[in-house]
Amino acid sequence: MKRMIFFAVTTLLLAPPAVLRAVDVLKPNLLIINIDDLGYGDIGPFGSTLNRTPNLDRMAAEGRRLTTFYAAPVCSPSRAALMTGCYPKRVLPIPHVLFPGNDVGLAPSEITVAESLKSVGYVTGIVGKWHLGDQPEFLPTRQGFDRWFGLPYSNDMGPAADGIKSNFGDPLPAMPKSVCEKWLIYGFSADMKGYGTNTISQRPDG
Repeated sequence: MKRMIFFAVTTLLLAPPAVLRAVDVLKPNLLIINIDDLGYGDIGPFGSTLNRTPNLDRMAAEGRRLTTFYAAPVCSPSRAALMTGCYPKRVLPIPHVLFPGNDVGLAPSEITVAESLKSVGYVTGIVGKWHLGDQPEFLPTRQGFDRWFGLPYSNDMGPAADGIKSNFGDPLPAMPKSVCEKWLIYGFSADMKGYGTNTISQRPDG
């Protein structure tokens, strides 16, 4: 997944504490927006002429627009890197995203950007998806954030009793007959191996 990050600040996000103390009188507000599944050129500040994003355009013009970054292809590792400034595999050594009930997450011993900012007098908060561990020791309020309003994982994860689309660990529900019929037309079967996209592409009409 691609990520776009905007820093509405006039000072470097990862500046050493001494530099931040030097501008203590100014204390600029710091806002980080992390968005899943957003392409690099999907918004105005990065060249989109299709999608109008006037508020983001203004934030980029008045703040700082960063154009060189590294992101993992999925959520949890990218968020771990964003929070710590470290390579994803060092701070969250998993091959995928975190699921509800996982016994791993961003270790409380890691220094997050929230903790760094608190050390120089900032009040911190986070709104939205966390996805760095849903157990108490991994939650945002244990990682330097004073307040948190949001979900510990993706909105399509969690128990069905909560109205979530999936119930981790339970078998997937049977597909509707109409969907199964379409799959059979393309040669899918329940015991087939490999990727469905290959099956489609190898058909004469694929």
